[in-house]
Amino acid sequence: MVGAAGAVGGLFLLAVRTRRWWLPVVPLTLAGAVLATGLVAFLVDRVWRPFPDALPLPVLLAVGAALAGIALGVAGMWFRRPPGRLASVVAVALVVAASAQGVNAVYREYPTLRTALGLPAVDEIPFTQVPLREQVIGARSGLPLSGVWRPPAGMPATGAVTEITIPATASGFAARPAWLYLPPAYLSRPRAQLPVLVLLSGQPGTPRDWLDGGRLAARMDAFAAAHDGLAPVVVMPDQLGAPLANPLCLDSRLGDVQTYLTVDVPAWIRDTLQVAPDPSAWAIGGFSSGGTCSLQMAVNAPQVYPTSWTSPGSPSRRSATARRPCRPRSAATGPRSRPSTRSTSWRRSSSPGPRATSSRGSRTRSTSRRPSRSTRRAGPRAWTSSCTCCPAGTASRCGDRAWTARCRGSRPGWE
Repeated sequence: MVGAAGAVGGLFLLAVRTRRWWLPVVPLTLAGAVLATGLVAFLVDRVWRPFPDALPLPVLLAVGAALAGIALGVAGMWFRRPPGRLASVVAVALVVAASAQGVNAVYREYPTLRTALGLPAVDEIPFTQVPLREQVIGARSGLPLSGVWRPPAGMPATGAVTEITIPATASGFAARPAWLYLPPAYLSRPRAQLPVLVLLSGQPGTPRDWLDGGRLAARMDAFAAAHDGLAPVVVMPDQLGAPLANPLCLDSRLGDVQTYLTVDVPAWIRDTLQVAPDPSAWAIGGFSSGGTCSLQMAVNAPQVYPTSWTSPGSPSRRSATARRPCRPRSAATGPRSRPSTRSTSWRRSSSPGPRATSSRGSRTRSTSRRPSRSTRRAGPRAWTSSCTCCPAGTASRCGDRAWTARCRGSRPGWE
């Protein structure tokens, strides 16, 4: 409907019956919109660079349509009478709304008008309405939770979401408010002692993205409905600090994110929620750069998050190059080029011990790019955690010793 209304608005903006309008005005206006769109693409992709990937073509077309509609509306004011000018304003608004819908169709950030307006979800409750302590039913020796749990009378049919504040007691990280999903079995009396799932958003993004674009509450409710109200307690903390920030999921000058996720967040969960205390019942995951961060947490703090999973963003044509295993140097190949330091995820390779592959957001970067500005601001600690490391005794076949030397001391037994 919005797209069709935008098309009608665009046709109205073009409908001026004068020769002067069609010969110099319309071509020059559309050419100016094309140039302005190209300038936007250049500034966003080459200068500002808030996103790991370039703006996709559908987004540029939507932006160009909006700019063209605005330009035609302004230019048409000199060719229309007062009633037509008012109609032009309405037509421009329809074109801009249709363009915004086209951008949203690409990123799927706002699936409903409620989420686009930032209104509370229908299942959102204040955290103060959740009882802190109730009788709990947990798994027994030899029996999983599903084997001992029986839904009590009065258990709600769906779960609830609530906004929470997780204090950065140990890290001091300036995190935004987190979100929490509580399944029906947690809201009942007695409540089930459920596992924990920590989810991290992509960059740019907010913790609420899992609830808006990801529709996490509806998906978890469907899972709980098929399992007697049982589902994980989902905690969605903030690992960015701002929508466009990228502190690389490290402890650095950009913020002690690793300490926040491995100390502050687990401490708040254990002190505030009645969940399964065994780390084997805890998992961390994320989307895009949040997935990279979850891998970092699983390797750097396996005692906290022994299980992790990632949901990648758009596929990268450069991933195969960045993920290839170490190879010996030769006179033909020379030393390896300077590695990217966008952010790191530690992966298992065919050689003994783990190695780091560079990635940021949804795209894995090739090893020939310069480090990002956020990494250079983060200081030497980020360099140490982001370079390509080799297990002890294998530096001769893993690249230039000058670069592997930066990794010394970052992991025990590495050189």
